[in-house]
Amino acid sequence: MKDVREELGRSLDRFRSELFEFLRIPSVSARSEHDADTRRAGSWVVERLRSAGLDAELLETGGHPVALGEWRGAGPDAPTLLVYGHYDVQPAEPLELWTSPPFEPVVRDGRIYARGAADDKGQLFLHLAALEILLATRGSLPVNVVVLAEGEEEVGSPSLLPFVERWKERLGADAVVISDSAMFAEGLPSLLFSLRGLAYAEIRVQGARSDLHSGAYGGAVPNPAMTLARILATLHDESGRITLPGFYDDVVEWDEETRAGVAVLPFDDEDFRAGTGAPALSGESGFGTLERLWMRPTCEVNGLLSGYTGEGAKTVLPARAMAKVSFRLVPDQDPARVIDQLRMHVARVAPGDVIVEVVELHGGRPWRARPEGVFFEAARDALEEAFGVAPVLTGEGGSIPIVTEFERILGAKAILLGFALPGANMHAPDEWFPDAHLEKGIETLLAFYSRLDRPDRVVRPA
Repeated sequence: MKDVREELGRSLDRFRSELFEFLRIPSVSARSEHDADTRRAGSWVVERLRSAGLDAELLETGGHPVALGEWRGAGPDAPTLLVYGHYDVQPAEPLELWTSPPFEPVVRDGRIYARGAADDKGQLFLHLAALEILLATRGSLPVNVVVLAEGEEEVGSPSLLPFVERWKERLGADAVVISDSAMFAEGLPSLLFSLRGLAYAEIRVQGARSDLHSGAYGGAVPNPAMTLARILATLHDESGRITLPGFYDDVVEWDEETRAGVAVLPFDDEDFRAGTGAPALSGESGFGTLERLWMRPTCEVNGLLSGYTGEGAKTVLPARAMAKVSFRLVPDQDPARVIDQLRMHVARVAPGDVIVEVVELHGGRPWRARPEGVFFEAARDALEEAFGVAPVLTGEGGSIPIVTEFERILGAKAILLGFALPGANMHAPDEWFPDAHLEKGIETLLAFYSRLDRPDRVVRPA
């Protein structure tokens, strides 16, 4: 490992500069005005893969393209590792809450601040850099490697499933490694055993043809904003449980061993609360904070729109109201079924004096892993070598929709090891990634591949 560590030391400043170049591309997949930027980010990944020594191309989908890189020098009998990440990012708004411009990366107090620094450009870049170092110093890899970077993860990956199904022979792999999550705590790395799924919808309420004068019509014409507020208030009961009919029918209860492992993790509710700035924590009664985050489903209002919201007063009775509502799901909940349950519930509680519609936006299934196997063991040992402490097993409250599809279509076990830290402001202003983890992350991945370079490791997992 001495030669690769020396190469990492020589290249670290260049890697940081290249990452900053990547972060400057405003590849916001949700905004059509950034379509060209998103494509440019995909092309950037392709060029970076080529310079690292992989064959790479930008492949079209029904939406944003996929950057695909391949190195197959280990031969047809060796295992294949699929590295997955995404080059698109969340919108940066509200811009006024950023300390520095979101697409002008800076280092402050040991943190790289930029949109995408943690989710997921920074973490994807770690893999590209590690592959470059290994091919530059060793000339080969112990396994075949395919790198797939998509440009639609932040909008639910609508084009990726058809892409994987179309190219499943080319993408065939024994394991998928993904770095798009956080460590459990600073200095304490983790490997994930679960991800929550997602069901995302809009509830739309329509009243009059247009906004009306609230004095001339208020009290006689229904108010969609008030109706929507009443509907949203029915989604939970007093104990924090979700009230949709049949919502908990498919929820698989976790085993006591896993719950006990979560209970002993070094986690403090008050530190967590203080980190959010919220006055108090809340959630479903009968469960601790980590259980609520990792093991229990949720229903959240993500956005509200109705009436006049500008400066000053405008006394209108709004014609329409809309709420964006997301459900985080746990095994074995199905997102399509949850949307149907939402429709049934809304139809039951909505009054007949307005038009109410539930529109599905996107979703993904939850994922749960059995932490075992050659690639998992290599990742565990590599994290311990790089950080000096054995990683803990944790869940993740967020969603990566394609993980379950990789396992279903490719038959490849997923290994999730992230290098961001809690409180990294993913999806929020002042997103950041630890500057020290640029080196630590690459170092971990180099150690990961070194463990696959042993004769007893380079066999196809059962």
